[in-house]
Amino acid sequence: MGTVADLIVTGSVIRTADRDDPLVEAFAVCDGRVLAVGSLADVARLRGPETRMLDVGEAAVYPGFVDVHNHHALAGRTDLFELSLPPSLTLDEILERVRDRAATLPADAWIVGGAVPTTLLPSLANTKSRRRLDDASGGRPVMLMEDSRHNRWVNSRALELAGITTTSIPPSGVTMLDPDDGAPTGVLLEAAGIPVQEAHDAGGGLSPQQHADASRRGVELLNSFGITTFQDAGVSVDILDALATLDRAGELHAWVVSSLLVNDDIFGVSPIGTTLIERGEEFRTAHHRPDFVKIFLDGVPPAHTAAFLDPYPADAAHGAHFHGETTMTFDELHGWLRAVADRGLGAKVHCTGDGSARLVLDVAERLRGEGVTTPIQIAHGQFLADADIPRLQALDVSADISPFIWFPGVIPHALADVLGERAEHSQPNRALIDSGALVAGGSDWPVSESPNTLEGLQGLVTRADPLGRAPGVLWPEQAISAEEALEVFTINAATAMGLGAETGSLTPGKSADFVVLARDAIAGPPEEIVRTPVISTWFAGREVYSA
Repeated sequence: MGTVADLIVTGSVIRTADRDDPLVEAFAVCDGRVLAVGSLADVARLRGPETRMLDVGEAAVYPGFVDVHNHHALAGRTDLFELSLPPSLTLDEILERVRDRAATLPADAWIVGGAVPTTLLPSLANTKSRRRLDDASGGRPVMLMEDSRHNRWVNSRALELAGITTTSIPPSGVTMLDPDDGAPTGVLLEAAGIPVQEAHDAGGGLSPQQHADASRRGVELLNSFGITTFQDAGVSVDILDALATLDRAGELHAWVVSSLLVNDDIFGVSPIGTTLIERGEEFRTAHHRPDFVKIFLDGVPPAHTAAFLDPYPADAAHGAHFHGETTMTFDELHGWLRAVADRGLGAKVHCTGDGSARLVLDVAERLRGEGVTTPIQIAHGQFLADADIPRLQALDVSADISPFIWFPGVIPHALADVLGERAEHSQPNRALIDSGALVAGGSDWPVSESPNTLEGLQGLVTRADPLGRAPGVLWPEQAISAEEALEVFTINAATAMGLGAETGSLTPGKSADFVVLARDAIAGPPEEIVRTPVISTWFAGREVYSA
């Protein structure tokens, strides 16, 4: 790195997310890296005849936002190639959009998209609703994801192509049957939907160019919200190849950490597990790091597939003593985490119940006792037993939290429907931070409708719906400060994914990744954070988005 700045940025508010120097007047950039931060006078000494000056005036500069949990390629694919459904639609509105889409397609083309709201699934689990979907599609196969992306609603033609019949039910997941005629309804929970995904992919799927286009589009959308670093929470070979292809062409405008699927009850991709992990290094590039694995340790509470310490409220289907279950035993999870640690990889472990989270912590305790230091993230972790909260810091396990899931949207209502009062005590973020745990922010987009980090920041501070769509406040004692929330979505998230030395703060030597906001979002009323426009986004000292 040189000693003369390529770019000097000045403004009334520059937040660095570096506790040693949290507010500065200016910073200098050289060769895509932060050369210096500090006072205007100090930084001005690095100006040369070719230095570009960027004075943002009354706007504010923050480090580029960091999203520890999203599915960028899935979102890009939906945006470019699929039927995009906001999860607030009614059944009639969904069917109308399917009908409109069908009118533009050949007679045998798949209609794929989402999201169908979780709260709608019970009313779809019947033959009458499946036949309405058949009618809307004109006989074309239909596969619609539900908003958690764990479950699918499909029509008769899709069931036929997947070989799912009354006498041939998928061995995994839950195939919901009509209570009157016993036929598969097309509502497929967790792994029951994978045969339909495989039937779709066998019919062609996306080309390598389309996968690259989907990743490019996903990153473009993230950049438009000020995001310059993210962890994709579950990748296939196609996504790995797309990211590496983009970066080798100089077209990947973000740091990306990929999570290689160990098991898969959702996506239906191949290969997974050891075969995929062994291939990860093929796709390592300057900005793409296949450094984590992804383990699904349970499912989601609305489908009764999350694992809890206390039983679910009693119902006819599950009785009074049903806790859900984990996908692995202690020994199986320990074996996988040891194996990935031996390869130098970290692990993102999906846990939506406090029972699965405890299993991760119990295994982490064994591993730390064995001298294994591999990074471990508990993904979602919205339910944690009080006794387990201090264990995250003690065992160096980070919390990947998705405030987008608890507010806004239909998911909080679905949680309340299945968990009762327990749903009111989710996302104990104040307690986690006070315990010293590393708390990292993620959107889980497109499970959330938007990856807008400002929604996440506001939700963490207010514990209310940033967009005013859902009433009430969720467990307000667990609110955190705006400054803490900014760290959650910058330096904390970068550290959790192993990129804390590269990005996450405006610190000399790090990548010059930053976002220019119309105002200092976190200094004003918390209810106004989400209304702050993004003016521009910069990655490695280059502008990659401009409003």
